Amino acid sequence: MRLLSVNLGRAKAVEYSDAPSGTSGIDKRPVQGPVRIFEPGPKGVGASGVAGDAVCDTRHHGGTDQAVYAFAREDLDFWEQELGRPLANGSFGENLTTSGIDVNGARIGERWRIGPDLLLEVSSSRIPCRTFAAWLGERGWVKRFTRQAAPGAYLRVVEPGEVEAGDTVEIVHRPEHEVTVSFQFRAHTTERTLLPRLLAAGDALHQEDLAAVRKYEARLGG
Repeated sequence: MRLLSVNLGRAKAVEYSDAPSGTSGIDKRPVQGPVRIFEPGPKGVGASGVAGDAVCDTRHHGGTDQAVYAFAREDLDFWEQELGRPLANGSFGENLTTSGIDVNGARIGERWRIGPDLLLEVSSSRIPCRTFAAWLGERGWVKRFTRQAAPGAYLRVVEPGEVEAGDTVEIVHRPEHEVTVSFQFRAHTTERTLLPRLLAAGDALHQEDLAAVRKYEARLGG
């Protein structure tokens, strides 16, 4: 298991951005050499946890629990076949493009050691938004991406460090619960009845997940 590339995006003015600035950093490109990854601070204040990477709408992106976004090269290859066009590393706006690791099968709270120093913890799945759909320019993209239920993973930074393409990725902790990235994604999108089962992830659960579970349970109780 290894890191194929570290991808950074610069803020660019685009007509489809929901950010107050009218900019987006979704256009991420692989970079050479080591890149520092760090704890960016809470959502709404902190942005990307990847040095040099732009997160333009901190209302919905970035912060502690969405510090880093990882997507598997194997899943990009699948979409290349489906869409009939090449997809370079970073095409889905991911910071880390991986090889040999089941990103969507990773469990919430699972920890990855990348290179000698960096320790990341899987926190949640990516939910597709209008900016993502407009960036790819594919008709019905949000529905297609949602049906596949292979959204890639957001990670929080446990121990900061520098990483670069070619670094090994090692799973150093894997919880025993059932809540994978794909499971969590389906609970938020196509299978809402799964929401209460997200609580099995315990303290590793994203606070927005906890809020969604409480809202769902309150609606059932009401």
